[in-house]
Amino acid sequence: MGHHDGVADDTKGQRVDPNVLISAVEQAPVILLICEGPDLTVVGFNAELRALMPGREAVGRPLRDVFYELNGQQFMAQFTGVYQTERPATGQQWRVHLDRPDGSVREIYVDFKITPWRWPDGSIRGVVGAGHDVTDMIRARIAAEEKAEHLRERYEQTRDVVTALQQELLPAGLPVLPDLWVAASYLLADADTAAGGDWFDAIARPDGTVALIVGDVVGHGVTASGVMGQLRAVLQDRLHGGVDLAEALDAADRFARERTAARSTTVCVVLMDPADGTVTYCTAGHPPPLLIGPDGGTRYLLGTGASPLGTGGSFPVRTDRLAVGELLLLYSDGILERPGRSMPASSVELAQVAADSAAGRALHDPSATPADRVCTQVVELLVRATGHADDITLLAAQRIPPAPPLHLELPAELTSLRTSRVTFADWLDRIGASSNDVFALQHGLSELITNAVEHAFGGDLGRDRVTVDASLSRQGDVEATVTDHGRWREPTRQETRGRGLALTAQLVESLRVEPTRYGTTATIRRRVSRPARMLTGELPGREPAAPATERTGMTVTELPGDDETRVRVDGVVDAETAAGLRQELLRRSRGGTVPLEVDLSGVTHLASAGVSVLHHVAERHADQGAKLTLRALPGSPAEQVLALVALPHVTEPSA
Repeated sequence: MGHHDGVADDTKGQRVDPNVLISAVEQAPVILLICEGPDLTVVGFNAELRALMPGREAVGRPLRDVFYELNGQQFMAQFTGVYQTERPATGQQWRVHLDRPDGSVREIYVDFKITPWRWPDGSIRGVVGAGHDVTDMIRARIAAEEKAEHLRERYEQTRDVVTALQQELLPAGLPVLPDLWVAASYLLADADTAAGGDWFDAIARPDGTVALIVGDVVGHGVTASGVMGQLRAVLQDRLHGGVDLAEALDAADRFARERTAARSTTVCVVLMDPADGTVTYCTAGHPPPLLIGPDGGTRYLLGTGASPLGTGGSFPVRTDRLAVGELLLLYSDGILERPGRSMPASSVELAQVAADSAAGRALHDPSATPADRVCTQVVELLVRATGHADDITLLAAQRIPPAPPLHLELPAELTSLRTSRVTFADWLDRIGASSNDVFALQHGLSELITNAVEHAFGGDLGRDRVTVDASLSRQGDVEATVTDHGRWREPTRQETRGRGLALTAQLVESLRVEPTRYGTTATIRRRVSRPARMLTGELPGREPAAPATERTGMTVTELPGDDETRVRVDGVVDAETAAGLRQELLRRSRGGTVPLEVDLSGVTHLASAGVSVLHHVAERHADQGAKLTLRALPGSPAEQVLALVALPHVTEPSA
């Protein structure tokens, strides 16, 4: 094809005005980007792309500098690969995060194709990228899935498989530790297949060390799953019992030699002391862990040369050390053995993507920890480019500065309940406790403080102090103590009290009340954990709704219909607000003589004082022969407490 001035030739020799082409390309409803040379210098783009990057200088600059945020999202590798191989690359429904001038992040989904751009002699000149913003289509599809009953049923079936897998075969939770942040994720090879043979475990040992395990039983289906569960139990029992690495692996090896289906199982086991970072590990036929530094540097630990289980080999170990801020990633080979990738190339790619995810250079998720980002973003970014043929398991552990204990000095007043509850919940959130643990410990502590304020003051109400201390042990136990400086009154039956300690005892693992000559100390203890991320192939980026901030008071409002005997309660129902609730409910029900419906779904905290009020109102209605209906949504704070104290209630929303 020759060069012409002012015109271009089409394939039939017809002369085409270049200005027409330029105008059409500029207005085309596609994203168009043209890059030249090995540095992929931007030489052209159209209005559709310009709208996505307002205020950026692009022409004459390398692509990696113009779209700097895409360096960690696998896009630069696609453009570079096309230039180097001269073969096109495509992608569908890739999630993209773009920085906006105001500092916010825009999320879009794109379909794209990148093709070589050639000189007239056929040599490579650059690349041309064309794409479509399919965000609206993706969102519409999500909305349609949420509305379609048959798709909901398919999702429920998939979720049931994953839930059963998590509950029966994998750890119920990961330990929450003061100086080590642990995260994990698991992706089945196919949402419709039976559970596979991958597993992970994180075990807080009595001596303060932590055992980290990722293993892979050959095959899928019931047999592989059963063997996996048995091997996990063997290793968990030995390691929690305090034996060394070699002894635990010898026990697993004996098991594998006796069961054909367990032979050739690969496993990586790490013993870590978070206090000094010492790491002892064995890679029994398994790929070695990846160490990621806070500066973005990575290195794979050396393999130990151990054989897979049940194959007659030995289990030599190696040692290493993890500095504060460094992260260790254990993984199954499903993340490496992806279609179209060699093992060496996959290893390099895994290290780069994991480093980008840990440092926050990939998808934008500033609220997540580096370990959490690695366990979720690495899977998404690598799998979306190639797919995956096997289960994928990731287990990350980052050494962090020890979590400081909590100490509060509060006046012996009911108004201190709100301060203690919010401060304690914030502390639990910082250490990584799950919502269930926060719910239980927060309720338990509030009951102890209420008792201290009401029953244990030294006679100078309003000027006495209550001390609250909380700490996280190296075994993952939260211990919270409430100390006062008076003597507890003898328990007496009161109309609106008396259930606090009984409720607390159901929420925690241990409760101690120790009177002394100087006051009373009440202590609760509960082992805390956080769930692993069980990936199901859903579209990523759909974050669960954030929990509502706890209200500082309580409100009672009428439900639609202009009927004062149908009400909704919102906010905190504790010793400070319970009396007001009792008065309001009895007023609306004429002292319990007319039916009353109370929706508690909006209650963020239901203390024993509130439970006592509800029992009292229920008794008044029963005496008068009138019906009392309590409602609470399943899993809500109020519903959990109502179930604990056996108060009859319904879980359907109000009509």
